[in-house]
Amino acid sequence: MNKPTALPESPLHQRLQHESGLKHATGEARYVDDLPEPPGTLVAQVIVSPHAHAKVGKRDATAALAIPGVRAVFFADDIPGENNVGPVVHDEELFASAEVHFAGQSVGLVVGDSYDACRAGVKAVQVQYTPLPALTTLDEAVAAGAFLSTPHHLRRGDVEAALNAADLVLKGDVSTGGQDHFYLETQATLALPEEGAGVKLMCSTQHPSEVQTLVAHALGVGRHQVVVEVPRMGGGFGGKETQAAPFAAMAALAAKRLNAPVKVWLNRDQDMAWTGKRHPFQGRYEAGFNKDGSLQALKVSLVSDGGFSTDLSRAIMDRALFHLDNAYYVPNLHFVGQVAKTNLPSNTAFRGFGGPQGMAVIETILSRAAQRLGLDEADIRRRNYYGEAPRNLTPYYQEVKDNRLERLHRELMLSSDYAARKAAVTAFNLSSRFNKRGLGFCPVKFGISFTTSFLNQAGAYLVVYADGTAQLNHGGTEMGQGLHTKMLAVCAHELGLPTRSIRVMTTATDKVPNTSATAASSGSDLNGQAVKHACEVIRERLAPVALKLLGGKPKQAAELVFAQGHVTLGGKSIAFEKVTQAAYLAQVPMSATGYYRTPDITYDREAGRGKPFHYFAYGVAVSEVEVSCFTGEHRVRRVDILHDTGNSLVPTIDVGQIEGGFIQGMGWLTMEEVLFNPQGVLLTHSPDTYKIPAFGDTPRDFRVELLDNAPQQDVIHGSKAVGEPPLMLALSVVTALRQAVAAFGAPGVDVPLAIPCTPEAILRAVEHARGGKPL
Repeated sequence: MNKPTALPESPLHQRLQHESGLKHATGEARYVDDLPEPPGTLVAQVIVSPHAHAKVGKRDATAALAIPGVRAVFFADDIPGENNVGPVVHDEELFASAEVHFAGQSVGLVVGDSYDACRAGVKAVQVQYTPLPALTTLDEAVAAGAFLSTPHHLRRGDVEAALNAADLVLKGDVSTGGQDHFYLETQATLALPEEGAGVKLMCSTQHPSEVQTLVAHALGVGRHQVVVEVPRMGGGFGGKETQAAPFAAMAALAAKRLNAPVKVWLNRDQDMAWTGKRHPFQGRYEAGFNKDGSLQALKVSLVSDGGFSTDLSRAIMDRALFHLDNAYYVPNLHFVGQVAKTNLPSNTAFRGFGGPQGMAVIETILSRAAQRLGLDEADIRRRNYYGEAPRNLTPYYQEVKDNRLERLHRELMLSSDYAARKAAVTAFNLSSRFNKRGLGFCPVKFGISFTTSFLNQAGAYLVVYADGTAQLNHGGTEMGQGLHTKMLAVCAHELGLPTRSIRVMTTATDKVPNTSATAASSGSDLNGQAVKHACEVIRERLAPVALKLLGGKPKQAAELVFAQGHVTLGGKSIAFEKVTQAAYLAQVPMSATGYYRTPDITYDREAGRGKPFHYFAYGVAVSEVEVSCFTGEHRVRRVDILHDTGNSLVPTIDVGQIEGGFIQGMGWLTMEEVLFNPQGVLLTHSPDTYKIPAFGDTPRDFRVELLDNAPQQDVIHGSKAVGEPPLMLALSVVTALRQAVAAFGAPGVDVPLAIPCTPEAILRAVEHARGGKPL
């Protein structure tokens, strides 16, 4: 029994490399389409509607089936179970039976030996359509009274009286557009038929349990007959939370009917044209301020474009309403939101899940108020932060605890040199005729948890072998965000093992059942606690064995230390593998499940009150931009971010999430524009028509720091979620752009800058600021 050898300390809270980083770089990492195809694997192409709204009549596949290489054509009547893939409301058919509701809706599936044969088969299938009137814009849907939800209200105080008493009242509207997920790996599923009624799916999905459920319904079998495995995803961002299920169900249906492996994979154009996006929102507001910039009253009406079916639109609207306040206390308010129904693809989850659309409204309002009142952008925001009671209650009456806004603000003002840079921007604008700069600031307060309370649960399954190595299974999915790296660090810390002794397995429904989606920024919070629980069970089982080997007594179990590949008691130590070998010989079970549920998540929709979030994540950002009045182009010169990640599980992973989230948010706000023609056909369906941020669009100077000494209670090892909150810090870029555009006009000018702030939008805003005057 020697002292521990010089193995690494716990990897928790340390700078770790992404567990698949090298595999990503070398091409070793396998995604669904990279997996070896079993002999006889068939492929498929989807038959889709060319109309935004039409009745479906006769369908004839005779000509298609005569094409060499075409094996089968499936329509709604061929589905043995339920023709539905709606995740919450059953309003979305797998294959349209009597009516199509958007251009690109699936009507059938052609399966064959090759993609060429399948494409030829799709062209040969005859489907009779009778076009119907279609609603292809949000305004048309609202005018027609077409909605997917009833209004959801949040109220506090006497908003009308407060508006009447305000020194400044601002009215206006804020529209935010859609955003394509543009994950590098498009939707893909490989279905493998198994014995009896069984089928195994290798699927690129954030929600394997939901895919399992909907596939089982479509096949008319129990969930036990369907296994869904997720090797890894090449990005998700919410686009594979619900919308992977239809293509998985198509593959499963074909595989079982033909008793052959079948792959359904979409190319980029198909993926962009047929799947949903971030919800476009319209917000109309009336806000009242005192002369000092204090927000006294706020009325906001939100309407979102849900597309043709419900999907997750209601929950997304809820979160948008919950984040209309962002970081600010509003004493008198009335918020209302409703989801409109259009004849477009069903919009779905996207990083932020409605939060960005809500925050865009309040940030626009505060920027306008600062311009009208002649106040600094950062100062007016600081004045309205949540604070001590009674300024600590959200619009839904959840108490804001562990408020770190003031500290974050103070520290970023110093580290970003905000005051001196503001003066430098002012001096530059006075001396520059054709280019102007702006310095924007934005805080973020983002609620963490699924607002649907029962989804806040997770499981894990840990297997320890006699040689002291382990396999870790958990219910979260890896999409490049680093969840597996964090779970590896938690497991290694809890068992006291080096990370090389632990293998994180692919996520599968036959290992961890009934899981929630890897979404809502909660992957580490939920799965981390479940992993920790499973490790604790193993340690408890190994403790008596270790005590016996170390000559300890049962009452000393709490004194055992699992660290550095050893188990230690006082001055004595033994290798972990010696303990596991002895445990095996002593017939001690070394596999365990872990489970966690988030406590005290409740919300009463009718009352508009509750505690929908376990805690809040905070962050602040300062962004500096420069705008050209000739082209409307802008450059982000510098960004400073200070973000609250609690006691970060893996700081390197969190910094990467902050950087990526900010850039993705910047893309949504400044360049990504989803456009449909009047017939409801997507115009921006590939990288040649849809622009996402490139290396040249990133800030020239990008500084990201994590708030130190800020552990969060009741969260896995004091950490905080980080996936979504940083995206909204990109609103600081819009704030900066507004300032730069305003500098072309007279002081106090109102800037009607549209989102996304494309060069065309900026040019229009500059023209408005100048009032038609020559340069």
